[in-house]
Amino acid sequence: MISASNIAMSFGGQKLFDDVNVKFTHGNCYGLIGANGAGKSTFVKILAGDIEAPTGHIHITPGERLSVLRQDHYAYEDFQVLQTVLMGNKKLYDIIQEKDAVYAKDPFTDEDGIRASELEAEFAEMNGWEAESEAGILLAGLGINTDLHFKLMKDLDTPEKIKVLLAQAIFGNPDILLLDEPTNNLDISSIHWLENFIMNFKNTVIVVSHDRHFLNNVCTHIADIDFKKINVYAGNYDFWRKSSQLAMQLRGNEHKKTEEKAKELKAFIQRFSANASKSKQATSRQKQLAKLKIEDLPTSSRKYPFVQFKPNREAGKEVLSVDGITKTIDGVKVLDNISFSVNKDDKIIFLSDSDQSVTTLFQIINGEIEADSGEYSWGVTITKDYFPSDNSKYFDGSNDILNWLREYSEDKHETYIRGFLGKMLFSGEEVFKKSNVLSGGEKVRCMLSKLMLSKANVLTLDGPTAHLDLESITALNDGLVDYKGTLLFSSHDHEFIQTIANRVIKIGPSLSVDRKSTYDEYLEVTGLV
Repeated sequence: MISASNIAMSFGGQKLFDDVNVKFTHGNCYGLIGANGAGKSTFVKILAGDIEAPTGHIHITPGERLSVLRQDHYAYEDFQVLQTVLMGNKKLYDIIQEKDAVYAKDPFTDEDGIRASELEAEFAEMNGWEAESEAGILLAGLGINTDLHFKLMKDLDTPEKIKVLLAQAIFGNPDILLLDEPTNNLDISSIHWLENFIMNFKNTVIVVSHDRHFLNNVCTHIADIDFKKINVYAGNYDFWRKSSQLAMQLRGNEHKKTEEKAKELKAFIQRFSANASKSKQATSRQKQLAKLKIEDLPTSSRKYPFVQFKPNREAGKEVLSVDGITKTIDGVKVLDNISFSVNKDDKIIFLSDSDQSVTTLFQIINGEIEADSGEYSWGVTITKDYFPSDNSKYFDGSNDILNWLREYSEDKHETYIRGFLGKMLFSGEEVFKKSNVLSGGEKVRCMLSKLMLSKANVLTLDGPTAHLDLESITALNDGLVDYKGTLLFSSHDHEFIQTIANRVIKIGPSLSVDRKSTYDEYLEVTGLV
């Protein structure tokens, strides 16, 4: 078990949370959720002992081992993959290192023999003879083949490194497992493998994730950071969302009733306080009013932007034709003779084992780069806009947000732009923030504002949920479900894909799947679930 007692934390004079008292018990999986900036990653670091809260303390049951998914993808560059996984159990790894060093001694003394015997006993007690086999099984489950096990970490690409670090975190059956965004950059099969692992894991898991489907599948409880507190709810994410919305509605109704009662009492007192026959009743009402407690409703850190895409014109039947597009980058063929046509009202999820293939295709059809061969053509009725996976070139100037968005708006009036930005959670002086210092989530909300103002009847979105919190993902999800235009998009978010897509195209690097169906139907037919 791991628990937090009286934990408080502030940054830059702003209180993240205060007087946090929470227990995470054996056998449960807790989804740690909250708006961006609420303090999720900070709380995980406090639990892990990476930072110390100024007040309160963390208690871990004596003898229990805590393991953490580290986000530093370059911390083990000079270590072999298998070795990196074994480092997840520090005590066992230290025994292995010392054992190897003792046996390498020349001369090998009697004292060395005694120490070697002690180490061998500890090694066997910790199931050390099975360690490499266990590490290999974990790596294989995450799609890291045996030919990579003895390569250096620096020779792996980023998604592969993430899988190795995930294997490191879960290696050796830790008693407490802390996972901060474990599904980032994982492919479908790896996410499914991780879901099964956590569902069968007998110890304690605390996970931060923006993947609602993942949270629903693995969580037995939700730990919600809001109102500067952490409250634990039994059930998965969907159950928490429904119950928390109901609780907020009940609080609001109770608050409204109290205000109405106070208003009624005040009106009676004001009307009859000078009336002798009613004075006793007025005094009684005064006492009732004094007993009423009208407290301000706490302000939630959770805010939902307003996302709505309205095409300026209806598209004709001919939307997009792609014929034989091929592209090689750095000697690797990422697209090989890709051909397909897009129909009106299609909402197509583009899948690939390599995100680069989809990104390259999107860049080509939106005029960002040229194909080596092949061609594409857009219909004459099409107005389009594009959300790239890398939006940095849009934010390299010193414009404030107000003037940045003005460039993309037909209506240049400040009142209109401010109102639009307000819907996207930029209020007051925030509209004067320089565009080149925005956070990842703020840049995404700016890009979505640009797309909404374009009123395009075809949108291409490459990984639009990256950097967004759950509230913004939900708002974007709802906005795209309601969108009456044609959509081409990529994503790793299961629920996002399932609720939006009506067609699935997979590239790898040739076109291997083109299926008119939902995402879940595609997964079922292909045996991926």
